[in-house]
Amino acid sequence: MRDGHDGRVRGVWTVEQVRAAEREVMARVPDGTLMRRAAYGLAVHVAGLLAGRTGGVVGRRAVLLVGAGDNGGDALWAGAFLRRRGVAVTAVLLSPERAHPAGLAALRRRGGRTVSASDLDGALRELGRADVVVDGIVGLSGRGPLRPAAASLVGAVTAPIVAVDLPSGVDPDTGAVDGPAVVDGPGSVDRLAVTAALTVTFGALKPVHVLAPHRCGPVRLVDIGIGDALPAPTVHVLDDADVGALWPVPGPDDDKYTQGVVGIAAGSATYPGAAVLTSGAAVHATSGLVRYAGTAADQVRARWPELVATGSVSDAGRVQAWVVGPGLGTGSDGRRAVRHALAAGVPLCVDADAITLLATDPTLWDAREPGVPVVITPHDREFARIAGDVGPDRVAAARAAAARLGVTVLLKGHATVVADPDGAVLVHPSPSSWPATAGSGDVLAGLVGALLAAGIAPLVAAGAAVHVHGRAAVLAAVGPGGAAPIGASALLAAVPDAIRAVRAATVS
Repeated sequence: MRDGHDGRVRGVWTVEQVRAAEREVMARVPDGTLMRRAAYGLAVHVAGLLAGRTGGVVGRRAVLLVGAGDNGGDALWAGAFLRRRGVAVTAVLLSPERAHPAGLAALRRRGGRTVSASDLDGALRELGRADVVVDGIVGLSGRGPLRPAAASLVGAVTAPIVAVDLPSGVDPDTGAVDGPAVVDGPGSVDRLAVTAALTVTFGALKPVHVLAPHRCGPVRLVDIGIGDALPAPTVHVLDDADVGALWPVPGPDDDKYTQGVVGIAAGSATYPGAAVLTSGAAVHATSGLVRYAGTAADQVRARWPELVATGSVSDAGRVQAWVVGPGLGTGSDGRRAVRHALAAGVPLCVDADAITLLATDPTLWDAREPGVPVVITPHDREFARIAGDVGPDRVAAARAAAARLGVTVLLKGHATVVADPDGAVLVHPSPSSWPATAGSGDVLAGLVGALLAAGIAPLVAAGAAVHVHGRAAVLAAVGPGGAAPIGASALLAAVPDAIRAVRAATVS
């Protein structure tokens, strides 16, 4: 996992860590240096968006929504740089008396115009003519939703919005949006926070960029020279090359046993499809051997003849990891399967009904041998059963649960958080919502189990599985005719292509 600062940063830093690094660097460079570096990079990306949409930048209109403080200063300086490129720039000042003085002077020197937000008709007229709007309302110090005056203006925007550092109204450290905001102005969009077409951030990625990808849009990082002052990151993000490099592929000396044998305890008379999907994911993940144990043995064997299927976990034979829970049911058979898997002394992925069983009967944990790695894969409601409400800070919640339970927690969501008991965290900012379909979690559990059986550490196994799962969902949904809804079977079928795609990234 790389921690470089070249635009492919894989580390994520808290706001306080970034602020401390900025203070250290500002103490040894001329005043205003970091802001102008940030603003120049911001202007480059705004111009790039304009050129991509309209074929050029000269004569295009940019409107800056400018709050008080440094975030507004970044926007104003960027406006001055855009004026050099021939862009018509108007700054709507939400607090004219508190606008960044140097940035405001720079914009006016370059012929940029200003209008006060109190002149609502004038501000709305400018927004209506904009080709792009720059959100410089609130920066990293801001908390809470948009205030009514800002929300009225944001609600009127129809052009793409470029957020400065983060979309205003979104918490920088949690990605959460609190509300409600009461607004009487025009427009009908979500007024609690900005939803950006593009976010340009400076120096380092912050948690908001990976925890609220649907708010941020694509995130572009501008190097402002603080990399050497940053401490170790608190969170990491895996990319294609990371995942491709660790994904197991057979070597010349491998056989079906050395590649990893995974056991699947899933499905029931009510949910046989869960067994088919989980087993299929393990097969597609290049497991050397998949052993299925459960009441859906006939259905699984018919769909995946290459695996070994039995009716009971006690008859499954030796495995190197277990997946237990998808569609299993919460009756006595499910309870026995969970207890058997926990007592097997091999790494374990606990999903779905198995999580519910552990929540309702914590004594099942007693069957676990000390030190045996366990990955649990809850969504928010399952998490609440076993660890309490998630709350707004998903990273903190997953970390606390991992430490208390002594397991790796894979907290599913639009931004999936994977936390180890030692506090290490991976976040996967989903590029889409396509994985949100029935049976999708069964596929994910099978992928996690296959990687655990291959000997990959739980944190990385869970993170890599989430990455390939998301890749497969996008590949399945976006075909020649454009994006279309998918089911879990289509997602599963795309897993081999997703693995090929991440493997290809290691040589590109």
